[in-house]
Amino acid sequence: MPQQYHHDVLIIGSGASGLSLALQLADHARVAVLSKGPLTEGATFYAQGGVSAVLDTQDSVESHVNDTLIAGAGLCREDVVRFVVEQGPRSIDWLIELGVAFTRVETADGHSDYHLNREGGHSHRRIIHAADATGRAIETTLEGRVRAHPAIDLFEYHTAVDLITATKTGHAADPAADRCLGAYVYSQASGQVEVFGAGAVVLASGGAGKVYLYTSNPDVSTGDGIAMAWRAGCRVANMEFVQFHPTCLYHPQAKSYLITEAIRGEGGILRLPDGEPFMARFDERAELAPRDIVARAIDHEMKRLGLDCVYLDISHKPAEFIHEHFPSIQATCLKYGIDMTADPIPVVPAAHYLCGGVVVDTAGHTDLAGLYAIGEASSTGLHGANRMASNSLLECVVFAHAAYQDIVSQIDTGASAPALPDWDESLITDSDEEVVVSHNWDEIRRFMWDYVGIVRTTKRLQRAQHRIQLLQNEIHEYYSNFRLTNDLIELRNICAVADMIIHSALARRESRGLHYITDYPLPDSSQPPRDTVLTPPRRSSAAQTA
Repeated sequence: MPQQYHHDVLIIGSGASGLSLALQLADHARVAVLSKGPLTEGATFYAQGGVSAVLDTQDSVESHVNDTLIAGAGLCREDVVRFVVEQGPRSIDWLIELGVAFTRVETADGHSDYHLNREGGHSHRRIIHAADATGRAIETTLEGRVRAHPAIDLFEYHTAVDLITATKTGHAADPAADRCLGAYVYSQASGQVEVFGAGAVVLASGGAGKVYLYTSNPDVSTGDGIAMAWRAGCRVANMEFVQFHPTCLYHPQAKSYLITEAIRGEGGILRLPDGEPFMARFDERAELAPRDIVARAIDHEMKRLGLDCVYLDISHKPAEFIHEHFPSIQATCLKYGIDMTADPIPVVPAAHYLCGGVVVDTAGHTDLAGLYAIGEASSTGLHGANRMASNSLLECVVFAHAAYQDIVSQIDTGASAPALPDWDESLITDSDEEVVVSHNWDEIRRFMWDYVGIVRTTKRLQRAQHRIQLLQNEIHEYYSNFRLTNDLIELRNICAVADMIIHSALARRESRGLHYITDYPLPDSSQPPRDTVLTPPRRSSAAQTA
C-alpha cells in the first residue's frame, strides 16, 4: 500500500530557498522536504557567481535598487526591490553564521575582508562569493544543517505530481474556501504515488530551463511547481521573460556547463573567431551590459557569420589571478583540453533563468490558501523583465525568511490532519509505448529553442502554439491511461510551462527586457509597462496584461 504522511509544512524543492526555509521552520514545526534527486541536485548547487548585497561602504541601498530597476526594464515592483535589497546584509550575515565560507582577501592594512565581485548591470562591487562555486558552498552548508536537524524529514528521489486541494477532495464546497492540503508524490524507489498532507505547502521547486534544448540548468529543472500551481488555480505572470545566460561552455562533451559572468566582470572580453571584440558595437557597457543584451549580441553575431560559438578571453590576466578567482572553471576547461590562461573559451548562450512564475506577495502567498511559492518558481516583482546578475540567490534567502515568519504566525501545529484520498490507479495500465514520452520531450525542447528563443517572431510563436496544443492533447491522453513514471510527470509539466511561455510571449506586443520580438522591436511607449498575467482555465482562460 502507498504511504501516507502528515507534516506541519511540506517543502517541495531542496535548493537555497527550500533548505533555508526548512532550517528556520524546524525549531517551530515538523517539516518534510522533497527532492527529485539527491538533496543537493538543483540549480543552486551549480550557481557560480555569488550573492548580491550592499556590503561595501562605497555602495548603497539606493544604488542597488536603482541598478535592479534599470535591469528590470520598467517591470520591477520598486517596493519589492527595496524590500529585498534592504534585507541583503542580514541574509549574508545569516549565511556566514551557518558557516558558508565566502572568499576573503587581505586588505591594505594587513587585515582580511570579504572579496566582492562586480557583474553585469551592477554599478559597484557587491557580489560576495565563494571563489567560483558559490552555490555549491551555500547548498552543501545548508545540506549539512538540514540533515542534522531532528525535526526535518528528507525525502530524496520523490517527485511531486499534483497538489491536493480542499475542493478536489470534498473538504470545501465553496471555491472561495479552497486551500492546499498537501500533495501527491511519486516515489522513484517504489513506483507508487504517496500522499503527503500538510498544514502549509511551499513550492521551492526552481525554474524550467529543461523546456529548452540548450540550458545551463540541471535535469531536474522542469517547472514542476509552476505547473502544479497552475493546475490548482493559481495565476502565473511574466513567463515570456526567459533569461538566456550569454556564456555556457561550447564543447560536445560539456553538458550544461556555465561560464560565470564574473569572468566578464574581471575583464574577460568576448571575441569573434578572428579575435575581434564585438560587444562595444551593441552597448557602451560592452561586456558589462545586462545579460539580455549580451546574449542577443552573441546570438546576432553567430547568425550573421554562421558561427557555432564565440569566444570569451581572459588570457590577458596573469595565470595566478585566473587560478585564484576561477579554480573550478579552469579545472573543467582543462578537462576538455582548453587552457583559459592561454586561450579563449568557446561559449554559446543557453536558457538559464525564468523571471516569471507563480504570482506571490512579499510573504510568498499564492492565490491558494495554504500554498506558498519562493525562489525561481515564484514571480515576486523583483526581477521585472530581466533578472540582474546574482539577485536570485539573494531572493531565495530573503523570501525564505519572509515565508518562515508568515507560516510560523499562522500554522497550528496541534491541528488534526484531514483524511486525504489515496491516488487512484484503478483505470490505468503499464505503458508499452515509452517512445511517445521521449519523442514528445525532445520535440518540445527543440521547437522551444527554435521558435521561442532569444529572438522571436510572431510567426514562429504561432507555429510553437500550434505544436504545443497538439502535444498537450497527446500527453493528456497518455497521462490518463498509463501508470506514472518520472519522465511522464516531467513531460506533462514542461508541456504546461512551454504553453505558458508561448501564450505570454504572444500576449506581449513589444520588445522589453528578455523578450525580443522582431515584429515589435521597441518597447510600447503608449502606456505604462504591464505584467503579463495568465489566469488558469478553472478561473478564466484569459491572458492579460495588467
